Amino acid sequence: MGNADSKLNFRKAVIQLTTKTQPVEATDDAFWDQFWADTATSVQDVFALVPAAEIRAVREESPSNLATLCYKAVEKLVQGAESGCHSEKEKQIILNCSRLLTRILPYIFEDPDWRGFFWSTVPGAGRGGGDEEDENARPLAESLLLAIADLLFCPDFTVQSHRKSTVDTAEDIHSIDSCEYIWEAGVGFAHSPQPNYNHDLNRTELLKLLLTCFSEAMYLPPSSDNSSANPWVQFFCSTENRHALPLFTSLLNIVCAYDPVGYGIPYNHLLFSDYREPLVEEAAQVLIVTLDYDTSTSSNPTVDGTTTSTAMDDVDPPGPDNLFVNYLSRIHREEDFQFILKGVARLLSNPLVQTYLPNSAKKIQFHQELLVLFWKLCDFNKKFLFFVLKSSDVLDILVPILYFLNDARADQSRVGLMHIGVFILLLLSGERNFGVRLNKPYSVRVPMDIPVFTGTHADLLIIVFHKIITSGHQRLQPLFDCLLTIIVNVSPYLKSLSMVAANKLLHLLEAFSTTWFLFSMVQNHHLIFFLLEVFNNIIQYQFDGNSNLVYAIIRKRNVFHQLANLPTDAQSIQKALQRKKKTPEPISRTNSQDGLSMEGSRPAAPAEPGTLKTSLVATPGIDKLTEKSQVSEDGTMRSLEPESSQSPSEGSPTAEASQPKRDRRRLSSASLSGQWMPTSDWVLSWKSKLPLQTIMRLLQVLVPQVEKICIDKGLTDESEILKFLQHGTLVGLLPVPHPILIRKYQANSGTAMWFRTYMWGVIYLRNVDPPIWYDTDVKLFEIQRV
Repeated sequence: MGNADSKLNFRKAVIQLTTKTQPVEATDDAFWDQFWADTATSVQDVFALVPAAEIRAVREESPSNLATLCYKAVEKLVQGAESGCHSEKEKQIILNCSRLLTRILPYIFEDPDWRGFFWSTVPGAGRGGGDEEDENARPLAESLLLAIADLLFCPDFTVQSHRKSTVDTAEDIHSIDSCEYIWEAGVGFAHSPQPNYNHDLNRTELLKLLLTCFSEAMYLPPSSDNSSANPWVQFFCSTENRHALPLFTSLLNIVCAYDPVGYGIPYNHLLFSDYREPLVEEAAQVLIVTLDYDTSTSSNPTVDGTTTSTAMDDVDPPGPDNLFVNYLSRIHREEDFQFILKGVARLLSNPLVQTYLPNSAKKIQFHQELLVLFWKLCDFNKKFLFFVLKSSDVLDILVPILYFLNDARADQSRVGLMHIGVFILLLLSGERNFGVRLNKPYSVRVPMDIPVFTGTHADLLIIVFHKIITSGHQRLQPLFDCLLTIIVNVSPYLKSLSMVAANKLLHLLEAFSTTWFLFSMVQNHHLIFFLLEVFNNIIQYQFDGNSNLVYAIIRKRNVFHQLANLPTDAQSIQKALQRKKKTPEPISRTNSQDGLSMEGSRPAAPAEPGTLKTSLVATPGIDKLTEKSQVSEDGTMRSLEPESSQSPSEGSPTAEASQPKRDRRRLSSASLSGQWMPTSDWVLSWKSKLPLQTIMRLLQVLVPQVEKICIDKGLTDESEILKFLQHGTLVGLLPVPHPILIRKYQANSGTAMWFRTYMWGVIYLRNVDPPIWYDTDVKLFEIQRV
């Protein structure tokens, strides 16, 4: 039968279904088979031939027919999984049913009355009064999920058959050990099967259906209560699924082994259409959804870096019920970590390779899914996190993240990408090794819209963060605390900042210490505390190599004097706020001496008007996102008890957060309109804690010496002054070094919910062909146009 006839027949069946007012019996196979038995329709055809309005009409007007259609389609998948679908006809039926269910499921999920439907058993339906007892009947959702799992390891359909001849000896799908059929070499599997175009396509279709099953989460509003685990994911990742381990391994390996360049030959991808990429994307999306697990409320799945055992065995404490999370947290062989890290780094760097060899490789689009996966790996598997930081390989993750952050800073549709990039860097910055690794010289010249500089990866990070703060869009302001916390965390380890980076840090201090900025919002002064902490850490712990920063501090000494003499009287506060009304610019971009941008770079562009984006829930403040640890002499960290770490005597941004609300209200009395207004008491309460002693002492010692050199030698040449500063010392002249404080990321339900909304928002927007969830009534986020 021609494709046109096939479509026509399918469309006729759909029309019959929508026009029937009477229930059609489940036993009426002649009617139901029209939907899958004799048709060969692509997934795009199914979406076109089954319009949303008609699905909703059947749902409202003949619900029993929609129920029977779903039940019969699931039954076909179960039968296919039972028989091992050996004939072409059976394979086609499986694909048709998958496509149909992918089309219909979102409309079941969007209606709260239908939400329990897949979790109910269908009493006696289609059993023709067989002798099975209804008590043993599984809920429809479970039958569907187990059938998909079986079909993903079905010889000659989704995996290579291991039998030589096909006559009569077709493998019994129930006796095969699916661990021998893992899709790709990598973690826990050494054999790389011959790539097979058809198997990849069939896997992709089944994974699309699986992802659609999991997407019920999109139809529930975001809740702070995370007990609402996704029942589909929960069942699929439980011991009920005998393929959990091989499937987890297959998904992880298929993603990490993917080489979009086409086996190292540039331009190779233009020669053949790459059918592996859709599978890799689908695998990445399914993987991150199965790993949507809130560690802050559960017993923590991570294992400390001390236990040793074989690939994944039972020596470790039992992890969470979610086997995918459990397996991920128990990977520990060095070669497995190396395989995962190399794969993720290769894929994240792919868009950067594009910029200096245009079109040489296929440009992948799933970097956001990869970032979520990398986050989950580091969050659930501490041994992996330590492995990443053990060598300078971590820089292969850092550079692409900085590239994405810089590239997306002006684009409002990519706020989520900005957040996840910053969260990953915050997580990494909590470990001493990250700061140490940043001292490696930066020589790769990825074209980026930033000033040209010669220096280290630390310089690159500071310059990109400066660019985000001074020329990103307004919606990024909540990230400023995070960006500066990252710089504070690495600052004690930075051996030598370039002049460009040193000037950027002082430009930020200058911008953040204007009176109108300090007085215009209740938390703005925290940014000054963070920057002073950076300068103090470098002066106390890395003075020797940092003459550029010391010179920049001396040149901008008036900023520190102005801070020390910050006016606190009501009149000055009012005057500062009047000035704000005239200059609404968030941060002055002048005198940041940007100079030329790197060659070949494009300026960061805002989103095209009309670009779709999904809303995100707010992220917790930095005091909730992190907990403080103190670094002892020997480099070990100990967590500080919240009481001691937030005593108001310590000049920390959280100092006033820990004061009783009553006092805070008094300090910053609200005006009658209910809007917050700064008061003298409020300014005094934090001005007295500004940690300026170290810098004031440095200026007191060095400024007269520098001035003397200039007068004696008639110098205006900065290289001479730098030479003097390089050999200068402040030993014994500075206050006693303060202990190093690191603010480490800590899991909490707020970030778990943020990750859920972000991840599903990405999946929603990326699945446009077919548009699985478009125009359905999702509740987890709003769809907005820029």
